[in-house]
Amino acid sequence: MASMNVSLPDPLRDWVQGRIDSGKYASVSDYVRDLIRRDQESADQRQALVEALIVGEQSGVSDRKVLDILAAIRKEATGRA
Repeated sequence: MASMNVSLPDPLRDWVQGRIDSGKYASVSDYVRDLIRRDQESADQRQALVEALIVGEQSGVSDRKVLDILAAIRKEATGRA
């Protein structure tokens, strides 16, 4: 496993130490790894949203009315065919 050195101002260092002292994280490395994983998940979710928006935009304008779309969503949500 590779290592990295990171410099933090005292308030941030104290914050990280507080998270470790709370028992949520075992070490600074554990805390940083969790932050990076969360950032990766967030980036993946953002990318999926962007792709879905592009697909939606490229699909064109619907000829259905908003109330018809809502009714179809409600019908699907309640499991009625």
